Amino acid sequence: MKKIIETKNAPAPVGPYNQAIIANGMLYASGQIAIDPQTGDLITSSIEVETHQVMKNIKAILDEAGLGFEHIVKCSVFVADMHLYSRINAVYATYFNEATAPARELVEVANLPKFVNIEISIIAVV
Repeated sequence: MKKIIETKNAPAPVGPYNQAIIANGMLYASGQIAIDPQTGDLITSSIEVETHQVMKNIKAILDEAGLGFEHIVKCSVFVADMHLYSRINAVYATYFNEATAPARELVEVANLPKFVNIEISIIAVV
């Protein structure tokens, strides 16, 4: 069995997918980009602001599932420019500490949805 997780506090899916699914004791969240869920606007004034918005969207999904950042076991981070790595990492690090930091990959890609600079998907333990 799987349970669909849906919240108005994160951007609505724009295709045939869900914000997140719980299955077999794990939460699998779709990639989040810096869309303000209230307005639908992209928040891309700086990579720091953009990364914070992505993390806020992830938090909204976690909240809906009754979880927190400490439940995340894996993050997949996709970036449009590897030169932004240190700036992204500085923001990302504020959401985790050494004891709760998940496994992660950060990969540069040619393009992301809506041509944003960052997208993050997560897997969390329920």
